[in-house]
Amino acid sequence: MKLDLSFIWTAFVSLLPAVPTTLKITAVSVLCGFAIGTSIALCRMYRVPVLHRIAAAYVTVIRGTPMLTHLMIIYVGLPLIVDGLAEHFGWSFRSVQIPMIGFAYLSFSITAGAYFSEVVRSGLLSVNKGQLEAAHAVGMTTPQALRRIVFPQAFAAALPNLSNSIIGMLHGSTLAFTVSVVDINAQAEIVATGNWKFFEAYLAAALLFWGLTIAIERLSALLEKRVTRYNRGGVA
Repeated sequence: MKLDLSFIWTAFVSLLPAVPTTLKITAVSVLCGFAIGTSIALCRMYRVPVLHRIAAAYVTVIRGTPMLTHLMIIYVGLPLIVDGLAEHFGWSFRSVQIPMIGFAYLSFSITAGAYFSEVVRSGLLSVNKGQLEAAHAVGMTTPQALRRIVFPQAFAAALPNLSNSIIGMLHGSTLAFTVSVVDINAQAEIVATGNWKFFEAYLAAALLFWGLTIAIERLSALLEKRVTRYNRGGVA
């Protein structure tokens, strides 16, 4: 087999239109997952009645099952639920109206929530409890203390792990092709189908993902430096 270097560049250029889809899936899953994860972490840390047990079970189940399985369960199960409710209540909305990327958004957000909860929880645990007690002593409520004192420090401590989780979700977004979403990997397969140069096409996809990963690492390093300066009282 002879490597076609020129086709690698051709494939690379052809993959660029799929980058926004991959980034959208990653961004939505990360933002929603972070919100879910923060809520789960707080429920578990403060042992909210009933909810902390549900939260612990959620983390155990999601982390103990593959990401692709979550996607398949959502893809097959959600239409059954939506159509069942629509028929029962007489709604006009049906599952066929859900865009395919919507299944990826929901599934990956649920997956990300479990992993981000552990990242957030580790960051919160790294902050000395005495600081929260001191905040209470000067009249702050718990939400105020968390927002002003605990969360900024926890975020700085958790940032390296957050960066790793974001990269993991970027790479995990390649599973979206299983529900007919044309992401970078799916586009690589489409590009290679015409001439069977799959090696070159997937190599181009790998280079593109590598570039996106490096960009996330650089942005994370800059943010970590800025947050650390802020927490130490430097210029924000």
